[in-house]
Amino acid sequence: MDVDVKVQQKLLDLADVDAELLRIRHRRINLPEDKEIERLKKERQARKDDAVAAEIALDDLDRDIKRLEREVDQVGQREKRDNALMQSGTVAAKQLSELQHELGTLGRRRSLLEDELLDIMEQREAAEENYKHAGARLSHAEEELDAAGSKRGDATADLDVAEKRCDTDREKLTQLFPEELLSLYENERRSHSVGAGRLQGSRCGACRIELDRGELERIKATPPERVVQCPECGAILVRAGR
Repeated sequence: MDVDVKVQQKLLDLADVDAELLRIRHRRINLPEDKEIERLKKERQARKDDAVAAEIALDDLDRDIKRLEREVDQVGQREKRDNALMQSGTVAAKQLSELQHELGTLGRRRSLLEDELLDIMEQREAAEENYKHAGARLSHAEEELDAAGSKRGDATADLDVAEKRCDTDREKLTQLFPEELLSLYENERRSHSVGAGRLQGSRCGACRIELDRGELERIKATPPERVVQCPECGAILVRAGR
């Protein structure tokens, strides 16, 4: 196939655009922001688990407090009842002794319950602080995740702009080439990622492999308009010095 030298030269511009498109697509699937978002998602889940655990602990203590308050109230009611009976003056001596014994038992029971209630209320104060701290850490993790999402959106938008610009440049460039040349270029690009490269000395600019002397002599003997390909990678070789 024979193609004007200047047209062949434009293949290098097309190859540069395609290389940039490959870089853009590689960056798109390897965004550092994606890794950061995954890390922050795990962090948020850990903070959420901590917050749930703190809330459960607080709820358990609240249930214990209500139970103990109820038991203290029940003991107090019995104490009031027994005291009322003793003060009524209608209780026999034997029953009076039993009431006094029961009041002593109730008093000790109430004292134990009140001590336990005080201890649990102190635990609840610490648990509430832990719950607030866990909630604050969860909020911070969510804020960081939101910020990372915004940063990823900005990075993606930049890539979209760059990709659109390359697509526009590519469309303009492809209109410069004969159909047969463009078809050859596209086939090689699909097969080896690079469709064309400059012959730099004895090295193919597409695959970076040094060509042997025999191949170089063959290429030098080929007319300038003749389209030649790298014997190693198949890319169209645009000869230097044009």
